[in-house]
Amino acid sequence: MSSRSATLAGLGAVALWSLLALFTAASGRMPAFQMAAICFAIAGAFGVALAAARGRAALMRPTPAGLALGLYGLFGDTALYFAALRFAPPAEANLVHYLWPLLIVIFACLLPGGRLLPRHLLGAVMGLAATALLIGGRFGGEAGGASWLGYAFALAGAFVWASYSVASRRLAAVPTETVAVTCLCAAVLSAVAHLALETSLWPERTTEWLAIIGLGLGPIGAAFFLWDIGMKKGDVPLLGVASYAAPVLSTLSLVAAGYAEPSAALALSCALIVAGAAIATLGPRRPVNP
Repeated sequence: MSSRSATLAGLGAVALWSLLALFTAASGRMPAFQMAAICFAIAGAFGVALAAARGRAALMRPTPAGLALGLYGLFGDTALYFAALRFAPPAEANLVHYLWPLLIVIFACLLPGGRLLPRHLLGAVMGLAATALLIGGRFGGEAGGASWLGYAFALAGAFVWASYSVASRRLAAVPTETVAVTCLCAAVLSAVAHLALETSLWPERTTEWLAIIGLGLGPIGAAFFLWDIGMKKGDVPLLGVASYAAPVLSTLSLVAAGYAEPSAALALSCALIVAGAAIATLGPRRPVNP
């Protein structure tokens, strides 16, 4: 696969992630680990079927390092993200989570061949200011204990996904087909966590089931495979920049669907995150050694 094709695959993942908050908000009140288990099972089955259809099933066996990193990133971030949207308002929690593109820029600069420059720090400060605006103000000026917990989950998820994405650059030789097995293992972990920590709650409406299936096939399915291809074989700096469009598209989809109200605070926070990320990527791009 050419670098251009791999980059387009990564852009496809960004487009799918713009629907993540909307589908999650439409999925009802299913507990976080229960939903993660179902979505990962759908994603894993999708990946296995695709690999078998392409005659590449033998490539699905992951390396120990690849499996450990994949579970850390896919299972860790997804569980934290779902939990965040259960405890905090979807739009605000979604934007806090979308600090991960900015964190990717900062983490990549700390790898061999990268440098942490003042513009990176300025971008980080702007991102933190946006987070403070969301958490401190909320829309009505209140932030209960449950909301604070949701924001903490969202921020932790951003850290997990950013560190996973940067670390995956060192495993470029691991086939993308292994993501299918990682998803199935993540489904098992999610199911165990659900049985130990949660009470099952099933969707009551067809639209909720459709949203969950959509999550498993799209933002928590195909997107993982596309992102893996993009990070390992595509233009990583370009994908990092393109990821900054996701919070805008995601927030707009929530507002359009009626899950969030348009407001000056939401618009300003969104603008700060995008502007901070853009500032962090100004100037010549430095290659990062794998």
